[in-house]
Amino acid sequence: MTQTSNPEIGQRVRTGAFFSNVHDQGSGPPVLLLHGSGAGVSAWANWRLLLPVLSRGRRVVAPDLFGFGYTDRPADAANNAHYRMAAWVQQAVDLLDTLEIAQADVVGNSFGGALALALAIAHPTRVRRLVLMGSVGVPFEITPGLEAAWGYTPSLENMRRLLDIFAFDRSRVTDELAQLRYQASIQPGFQESFGAMFPAPRQRWVDAMASPEHAIRALPHPTLVVHGREDAVIPVATSLALAQQIPRSQLHVFGQCGHWTQIEHAARFAQLLENFFAEADASAAA
Repeated sequence: MTQTSNPEIGQRVRTGAFFSNVHDQGSGPPVLLLHGSGAGVSAWANWRLLLPVLSRGRRVVAPDLFGFGYTDRPADAANNAHYRMAAWVQQAVDLLDTLEIAQADVVGNSFGGALALALAIAHPTRVRRLVLMGSVGVPFEITPGLEAAWGYTPSLENMRRLLDIFAFDRSRVTDELAQLRYQASIQPGFQESFGAMFPAPRQRWVDAMASPEHAIRALPHPTLVVHGREDAVIPVATSLALAQQIPRSQLHVFGQCGHWTQIEHAARFAQLLENFFAEADASAAA
């Protein structure tokens, strides 16, 4: 069933033992978009500018990951034991299976980048090309920005402060945006699961999301690594490390850009992805 009154709500798709809220748009080579872990985040909030552009010539699938958005939550959503990388990887695989997608290009943002990396390592044949944007996935010392993001407690003032950290261009952080994201963060069940995911001390969750270096170095996938130079949430050094370790990688750093590459440089980011995926399209057609 599709609900259109709220743009964040897409289709309910069976993923193992629960249903996921999924946006499934367009046709053509499939692309799986994996969102980040900000307070009140959903697939639509994270990818709303990219979805209509990529779906002009591709099938774009963007789920709310387990514990986020409008995907089903466990009855005891405040139990931290539910939220492990293995569970998110399994959700991604179950989603591809249900939608009968044998292989997809995978784009991961921040926490979603760590998931994309883990998915490519655990199930390499399910990934054609990999895009890691502002990605977690290698060890680093937690930043004050990430500490604030994961430690968010609901209030309009706290949301405004958080959005100021995420964006390089503060003019994008309007009162309207802060109000929308705050309201999203206090939807029933949202804060209960979010608060359970990354309790203090939070460095352990950065460490838990890191993939083994030997596994990263063994990745066979062509990979595009993208980062905002002024990112105050995930340090640009993480993308430098990923680009050094992944054999078939290329690195693109956006200047005057914070943690919102897909929003602050939406058109350029979309074109970068199109060019990267088109190389594989041409090879497949040859």
